[in-house]
Amino acid sequence: MKVEIRRRILVGSVIAVVGLGLVYGFMPKPVPVDVVTAKRGPLRVTVEEEGRTRVKDRFVVSAPVAGYLKRIDLHAGDVVRKGQQVAMLEPLRSTVLDPRSRAEAGSAIAAAEAALDAAKENARAASADADYARERETRMKKLAAGGYIAQDELDQAIAGSKKAEANRLSAEAAVIVARADLERAQSALRFSAAEQSATGEKAVMVRAPVGGRVLKLHRESEGVVNAGEPLLDVGDPRSLEVKIEVLSADAVKLRKGTPVLFERWGGDKPLSGNVRVVEPAGFTKISSLGVEEQRVLVIADLTSPREGWQGLGDGYRLDANFIIWEGAAVLQVPASALFRAGDGWAVFTVEQKKARQRNVEVGQRNGMVAEIRSGLTEGQVVITHPDDAVHEGGRVRAR
Repeated sequence: MKVEIRRRILVGSVIAVVGLGLVYGFMPKPVPVDVVTAKRGPLRVTVEEEGRTRVKDRFVVSAPVAGYLKRIDLHAGDVVRKGQQVAMLEPLRSTVLDPRSRAEAGSAIAAAEAALDAAKENARAASADADYARERETRMKKLAAGGYIAQDELDQAIAGSKKAEANRLSAEAAVIVARADLERAQSALRFSAAEQSATGEKAVMVRAPVGGRVLKLHRESEGVVNAGEPLLDVGDPRSLEVKIEVLSADAVKLRKGTPVLFERWGGDKPLSGNVRVVEPAGFTKISSLGVEEQRVLVIADLTSPREGWQGLGDGYRLDANFIIWEGAAVLQVPASALFRAGDGWAVFTVEQKKARQRNVEVGQRNGMVAEIRSGLTEGQVVITHPDDAVHEGGRVRAR
């Protein structure tokens, strides 16, 4: 009898343990979640973009005429005064004559020399005719005064003398022309680059339009430059501004005077500034991912003391944070805690180890944190990154 009772007790115990195990196994387990506490603190909404510094008044010194640039002795960073000579342009070098061109130039010289000799002979003949015509005019005047010849013959002698004098002057002018033609033909050989002869021409001095420093050298070594070709940039690096390319959707939020914080520029503390100009025209730019973006150029001034950023120069990189909105004591939660609930927003709070859905009104957001205007109180525990396993009334446990 006792054995039978013991057997029943043992079987019942085993069945009870198995049943409890089955019940425990099928019971829903708490979902592990990440939680944070809703708290009040400062909140700032910003637009972040990369910017570049640049000198406000930048002067590009270019070549006024085409010429042969002598080597520029200045270097980037050198101080220049207004009116100081910064470059020198000499006349362009002549080309080197090939054998055929040299032979043609020699033949042209020979022809010009012959033409000059012919012009000189014609000038001598014309001079002799002019001398004879003057003497004949003198004789005719004496005869006309004595009444030995008619007035018509005297007039013919006077006209012949004037004609001979004109022929003489014309012949002398032809000599000048022939001599110029000879010099022109000789210049092809005299000023050839292979002759290595100095031209003796004056050089063009290029001077700095303002005082400042050399920001950049476009050309340093000597060589041929065209008219208008940039040679160097001059400006005052102590007068800097920052240019930032902002997405057009963000540019509409900016106004003149919008505060800016400049970070990651190399210093220990952020620099402050203000927006001076939001340009009215945008432009298309291809992003690094190959996407077309409409961007707007925004110009900002540095308002921090000069001593704090004197290490900055032209074209330096920095990050610009435009402050769109900020509050001092704002109830906030991470943006990852929010999810859509109909047309609004909601969060899951942890109450007595269970998830409770709370509809909230969201205010300002900066991508990381969101302002909660209603629906939560300070100190409530909120679940971040809620997934499909989290639901109303479900058991949860903090990781």
